[in-house]
Amino acid sequence: MGIKVSVVVPVHNPGDVADACICSVIEQSMAPEEYEVIFADDGSDDGTGQRLDAIAETHPNVRVLHLKHIGSPMRGRNAALEIATGEYVYLLDQADRLERTALERMYERAVRTGADVLVAPLASGDAPPSAVFGKDREHADVLGDRLLSLLTPHKLYRRAFLAAEGLAFPGAGGSVAEQTFVLRAYLRAAAVTVMSGEVCCHVGERPEPPGSPHVHATALRKLLDVIDESVPRGRRRDHLYAHWYRTAVLRRLGGAGFTASSADRSVTFTTLRELVAQRFPERLDHYLPVHLRVRAALLRAGRLDQLVALSQVMRGAHLKAEVKDVVWRDGALVMNLTGEIMWSAGNPTRFLPHGDDRLLWTSPLSLGDLRLPPEVADVTAAVSRARFQVYARHEGTGAVHQLPVSCSVVRLRQGDHVRVQVTGTATLDATTAAHGHPLAPGLWEIHMRMDGGLCQARARVAGPPVDCSGSPADQARRLVVPWWSDRGELGVCVEPQSFPESIVLVSPGTTVTRQRDHVFVVVPVPYVPASGGPPAELVLRQAPGGTREVSAPALVEPGAPGRADGRLIARIPMKRLPRQGFLAPGAWMPYLRMDDREVGLRFGVEMSRGGRVEIRRAAAPALPVRRYPRLRRFALRIPGARNMVRVTRTVQQRYLPS
Repeated sequence: MGIKVSVVVPVHNPGDVADACICSVIEQSMAPEEYEVIFADDGSDDGTGQRLDAIAETHPNVRVLHLKHIGSPMRGRNAALEIATGEYVYLLDQADRLERTALERMYERAVRTGADVLVAPLASGDAPPSAVFGKDREHADVLGDRLLSLLTPHKLYRRAFLAAEGLAFPGAGGSVAEQTFVLRAYLRAAAVTVMSGEVCCHVGERPEPPGSPHVHATALRKLLDVIDESVPRGRRRDHLYAHWYRTAVLRRLGGAGFTASSADRSVTFTTLRELVAQRFPERLDHYLPVHLRVRAALLRAGRLDQLVALSQVMRGAHLKAEVKDVVWRDGALVMNLTGEIMWSAGNPTRFLPHGDDRLLWTSPLSLGDLRLPPEVADVTAAVSRARFQVYARHEGTGAVHQLPVSCSVVRLRQGDHVRVQVTGTATLDATTAAHGHPLAPGLWEIHMRMDGGLCQARARVAGPPVDCSGSPADQARRLVVPWWSDRGELGVCVEPQSFPESIVLVSPGTTVTRQRDHVFVVVPVPYVPASGGPPAELVLRQAPGGTREVSAPALVEPGAPGRADGRLIARIPMKRLPRQGFLAPGAWMPYLRMDDREVGLRFGVEMSRGGRVEIRRAAAPALPVRRYPRLRRFALRIPGARNMVRVTRTVQQRYLPS
């Protein structure tokens, strides 16, 4: 049986960054004799070449190409493609990581659909896979199936197709040069398949190699030539042109690099303005969102000053994602959410009502003598399409799973303007959220990605703790607990490791009630074990570094799983003058003591001189350091005694059972 897949990985001085990549490609579920890995080393001088040679000696399916350094992965990819023997080729970068079953799943799908190019689910950082991967597509269309949002080289290509079409990467270049290769493949392939399901590749950071605006403009001209060769004049060609007009020209006039340096800014502005005059006619503005139409108008008018000012304001636009309520429904956690795009200063984006039911875009700053006619500033259709996606991300592994949502656009009148929010629900069923399988144990973050009609943004879902009750999720009675981070961000814990840990997770929802000479501290409890749980004690210690301590037994009251929180209630005595064993004015750190062990709780207690007691948000405090008595402190001054204590402690920690 021949080689099914050749994996091509260009590398240059990756250091430890390549560890995950190397492990992922040599530990695939596909049999080693069915795939090969070709590392193309671009003259690394950090020992990478020798390390890869050592790996190749022990793995017959690994080959290493040692190339002279030129500073670009393009030549390495071309050299590896020339010697690849697989039926298909997958292109990877040194900071990427494949899932263990990725090659097996991609190859099976490509063969079954007869694909020349297969586009498999990608994830980058803590972002979810693109919505493009929501369903399987055979004979996908470049425009209709939004393939232009997936232009990195990470694809499975039929090697015979690449050879027949003479497809190769330019000798050097940045992201636009890579996109030229991918676009050629899309336009010339007889069948492009989009694969849904679990993530196949986790894409690492891909820094743009340094290059002058002239080099960027030259690469963009070559890409546009590819479009001219393959696509006849008309709306389809205009759509393709508009994509790169938006991503490679106008967005480049709004990034951090453009606003940082006045010299580079001037060269970029002049070069791109000349390119726009030559290759991007004004009719393409019709395909742009309104804020980029404004940017295009300022570019053509030569208003560099206004471009810089607008870019500085727009660059800080971000998403405010809030949870309003969480409820358990049929064993699933239903989250009521709201998303809204905000300007950099924290002000909501606002629109101007026009006519019966229209909305016009308003600039966050004055545009001088530039006036947008209503037909240009009208964003009614774009805003009506605003939607959000919600996904869960595992805090430890980075695994990402999209959740089912239902949402709608809501207009809010604010004076003479209108704010636009997207509201709706997301449902997390821990038994099926992982592509029909149960979620893995651990902490899961809840994220939102929103298309606001004019721009996209993503953020962690945040809000005050509103419900901390846990619920068994399936027949195995695995506990699922909603929790909030120290910054007020929503998450879900699947199978807390212990009863105390589950209380720590939800402790930001603690409340306090004062009655004369004592206060009741009420800590939410997501569940209570069948045994009722071990005896508990709430301990408050003076902060920071104080010596006073007050503790009290804590009564645990069970709630109704999935419907109402349980409660841990402690009665704390208090006095306005400091006294051991009593709560007194100042800041106090809380601890929960169970089974002779302590854990820090995630809130703080403040008592004012007037006797007012409040709960404040705080991270869980560290356990107090044991203080030596005076005699031991004196003994530690004896020469050699401190080293003896250190050695004894190390032996206890490393070799003796806890």
